[in-house]
Order: sequence, then structure tokens, then C-alpha cells
Amino acid sequence: MNWDNQNNKDPWGRKDQDEVSFDDLIKKFSVMFGKQGSGSNGSSGGNGFNFPTKKAFLYGFFGLLVIYASMSIYQLDSPERAVVLRFGEYHEETGEGLNFMLAGIDERYVENVALTRRYSQTANMLTKDENLVDVTISVQYRIKNLKDFVLNVRDPESSLREATESSLRHVVGDNTLEETLTTGREMIAQDVSTRLQSYLDLYATGLVVQQVNIEKTDPPSAVKASFDDVVAAREDKEKLQNEADRYGLSIVPEARGQAFARIQAAEAYREEVVANAEGEAVRFDKLLAEYEKAPKVTRDRLYLDALQGLYSNSTKVLMDVEGGNNLMYLPLDKILEQNRSQEED
Repeated sequence: MNWDNQNNKDPWGRKDQDEVSFDDLIKKFSVMFGKQGSGSNGSSGGNGFNFPTKKAFLYGFFGLLVIYASMSIYQLDSPERAVVLRFGEYHEETGEGLNFMLAGIDERYVENVALTRRYSQTANMLTKDENLVDVTISVQYRIKNLKDFVLNVRDPESSLREATESSLRHVVGDNTLEETLTTGREMIAQDVSTRLQSYLDLYATGLVVQQVNIEKTDPPSAVKASFDDVVAAREDKEKLQNEADRYGLSIVPEARGQAFARIQAAEAYREEVVANAEGEAVRFDKLLAEYEKAPKVTRDRLYLDALQGLYSNSTKVLMDVEGGNNLMYLPLDKILEQNRSQEED
């Protein structure tokens, strides 16, 4: 049997369910309401609604149903979370995607829990050494527990500001002015972050501190010029000290090298003197042995050697003539020069 026919009927003679119109549904509901009405009134006519009235009623009912559904269904993005209150009490926390609530009964509070928020403030603080300082601090935070953020504190971010100022005053009060303005800023930021998180956890605000930065620390404007002079003097001191350290690092190795060279030269001179003395002692021992064998010859030889050494180092000689009163002058340097000039000619 061929089921393809032009009336779009199935094999049992029924029309395709996709083509059932909204009016057909209204008629079916009207029949149901009519039966209920006839059962209650004893007849199908009389006080029951006629079809146009029932149709308008059903249209209005479905319209209100659609409007209510659109008010009750909401969608959240991936970083968003929502807390739903039912009759003013906590009901549930919903995540990303489509969610349902009872409109008019439930309340929802939607927040982006992945968003990093930032708060900054400048306050005048008293330091440990009783000086005033202006501190600018910034806090980066986000929502960790949305239920606590919505229900436990009326204004969590206002509580955050007050807790930040309280933590900052406590930490700065434990540090001196110099530490606050120069070397202690990083440690102050860490201490403020720890103390601030403890306050937020104590109040159950649902916030978590990600980072605390001390952006700027300045003395009061009335003394800022004097303090700048102090800072400049401290920087000059450090600069000169660094230059002195560099000079010391360059001159000390050089001095040590010179000292080592002089020590080596002195040791070499000592070795030389000792060796010469030992050589002279050996020579004297040998000369003594020869002298004991022939004293006169040895004396004459020593005398001639002494005169040779003396005359070789002297350019002028004065000789005393035996039996006379005159001295003989021998200009050996002139004689040597004359002999050299004659040899060259």
C-alpha cells in the first residue's frame, strides 16, 4: 500500500502532528473546559464560556505563561555566578549556562567572580618614630565566595576600604619614617596584605586579596624640601662610598703586587749576597793554602792584582819620586785618548 498521499496523512488516516496549529490546541482546551463546565453546571450551555471567550482567555493565559517564563529563565557567562534568594533566604548558587528562578518570588545577585578588581587610596599615616607620611596604596582583589559576598556584609567593598586603611595604619605604625620611605616599602606591602586578608576572613566578606602595592610614599608637603635634601645627601654618601670601594678594589691588588715583587727582589738579593760570600770564602781558603806554600810570591801577586784593579778604575795618578820633593802627575785619561786618536789616524 502506498502511504504517499496528497493529504499528508499517515497510514491510519491521521494528519502529520507537525501541522497541528495553535488554534487546534485552543479548541482542544476549550472542549476540556467545556466538559468541566458542563459537569459542574449540569449542561454544556448556560453559564459556561462560549468559544470566543475561552479562546481569548487561553491566548492570554499562554501569553502570560511565556512572559513569566522569560522572566524566570536567565543565562550566565562562564566567569559569572549568581546567588538566588527565595523569600529573602539563601536558596542556591548557580553557574554558567541557562538557569531557572521563580520570578516575583526569587531574587538573584550576579557577579563576575573571575574579574580582578582594584582599589587605591592615599592616607596620612603616623610612623613609629612619630613622623607623618603620605602613603598611596593599591589593592587588587576578587570575589572568592559569592554567597558570603552577598549575604554576610552589607557593603563588602566599603568594608575592604576600611580594613585596608586599618591594616596600613597598623603596619606603618610599626616602621620608622626612613623604612617607610625607602627600604621597607616591600615588606610593608606584604604585611598589609597578610593583615588585610585576615580582616576580610574575619568579617566573612567573601573577598580574597591578590596583591598589595605601596605605590608612593612622601613626607608631608611642609617638610618635603628638607627631606629631599636629606635623601640627596644620603645618595651622595652612597655614591662616594661606592667610588671609594672601587678605588680600594683597584689599589689594594696593585699594592699587594708591588709588595710581593719587593719581597722577591729582597730574597734574590739575599741569595746573591750569600752566594758571593760563600764564593769569597772558598776563594780565600784556596788562597790561604797557596800562601802557606809560597808566602812572598802570593803577597806580590796580591799586590799587583790590587794595583791593577785600582789603576783600571782611575784616570789620574800622582807618583811620589823617591829622594825628591816633586810629585809626578800622570794623566792616564789623556794618554789613552791620544793613543786612540793616533791608532785611528
